[in-house]
Amino acid sequence: MQKPFLRSLVWFRRDLRSFDHAALYHALKQSEQVYCVFIFDKSILQDLPAIDRRVAFIHDSVSELAAELEKMGGTLIVRHAHAEQEIPRLAAELQVQAVFANHDYEPQAIQRDADVGKNLASFNCALKTYKDQVVFEKEEVLSLAGTPFSVFTPYKNAWLKKMYAEGGDFYCRSYPIESHAGSLATYTNATIPALSDMGFTDSAEPRMAVPAGMSGGAKLLEDFLLRIHQYDVTRDFPAVKGPSYLSVHLRFGTVSIRHLVREALHSIRTETVNPGAQVWLSELIWRDFYFMILHHHPHVAERAFKPDYDAIKWESGARAEQMFDAWCQGKTGYPLVDAAMCQLNQTGYMHNRLRMVTACFLIKDLGIDWRWGERYFALHLNDFDLSANNGGWQWAASSGCDAQPYFRIFNPITQSEKFDADGKFIRRYLPQLGKLDHKQIHAPWKLTPMTLKMAGITLGVDYPAPVVEHDAARKETLARYAVVKKVQ
Repeated sequence: MQKPFLRSLVWFRRDLRSFDHAALYHALKQSEQVYCVFIFDKSILQDLPAIDRRVAFIHDSVSELAAELEKMGGTLIVRHAHAEQEIPRLAAELQVQAVFANHDYEPQAIQRDADVGKNLASFNCALKTYKDQVVFEKEEVLSLAGTPFSVFTPYKNAWLKKMYAEGGDFYCRSYPIESHAGSLATYTNATIPALSDMGFTDSAEPRMAVPAGMSGGAKLLEDFLLRIHQYDVTRDFPAVKGPSYLSVHLRFGTVSIRHLVREALHSIRTETVNPGAQVWLSELIWRDFYFMILHHHPHVAERAFKPDYDAIKWESGARAEQMFDAWCQGKTGYPLVDAAMCQLNQTGYMHNRLRMVTACFLIKDLGIDWRWGERYFALHLNDFDLSANNGGWQWAASSGCDAQPYFRIFNPITQSEKFDADGKFIRRYLPQLGKLDHKQIHAPWKLTPMTLKMAGITLGVDYPAPVVEHDAARKETLARYAVVKKVQ
């Protein structure tokens, strides 16, 4: 049977894998010849610093993807250009009848795809996009009233109900790429531009601690599945190997979300009791939830999900700038907060519990607009994803969907005592506090001058005094949030 398209082009974006790939599968099924392309998009890269771990991770992952496609009989064309210009230009050069890609849900990406689609249509080339980076998207999980959810638990229940209604694996089944790989086309003189050619540092320094590419994702998943049964217990402790460390692989699509959900469901089914796998599945569902929120409420990218919260008066002026700078540099005087920020600045990674602690501290101890912190995380997080990052910050600010109540204010000392009781994580990133014992390390300013001297610490020199007093800051926050008290 003749296929609908003679030639097509698959545009890889945040889906850097050659397996279980929706757009690639549909292109191979519908086309006699399939070309593949990845664009290092100048519109995105031009504002990034010369040393950026994410660009290095993408470059390594693209290189592996190119090698895998070559083994399958194809070629990955790689360009450094503005995607909205290069995709139509390349499509015209190759004389393809369709460009296949996977859905992207961020406002700027949606506009980019609309522009590309319009340019392609000018020479009768179609843009066909598919769901790939989530299990359920857009309107696929709705309330009984047919409206989007704004609270996670009922969304999760509806998500699970829909999943199990089809036997559990129907919605996360894999797309069989290799059986259709014979349609892959080759392209001569396909070279991958070096990082240095694109203005980025090309050395070992900007690399992430986690391995890149499909092989890196597979290795991390294999390791995590050996300890998934402990995830519910270990995930909150930053000094413990508890998380999967797969978030950056999910962000760039070097793993398949469908594969991860299948693994979670398998672990749940094959164990009499496996709360770890159940909690991990919930985290994957949270990811779908935030993508759904961004789709239905794109204003959250700029404003509060709950409009009343935009009335809050945040700190401003030189004092706010100074406190924000102290937070960014890990110099607030609160060890767990500072160690977490040092981890972010040094590695590009931050443990999820610490994301909540640092965000709540910035917002509710320092009184600084959550958007400042959101932008800082966006610049520094290896796994930055607009929907999840925004959802997390609005959760901490109490302005988001299903957020913590405004009067819930994390105490940075008790958080430290509970989740880093022996100070192991703090000592890793704040070695100047290393001589303090497990009780002293959480609040060094409370120690006597003699105790500090014996530990080799002078407050304000070796380690800063607290920039705020938590109890006083808590009262100021409750007053600040009074403007929205009536909506709680």
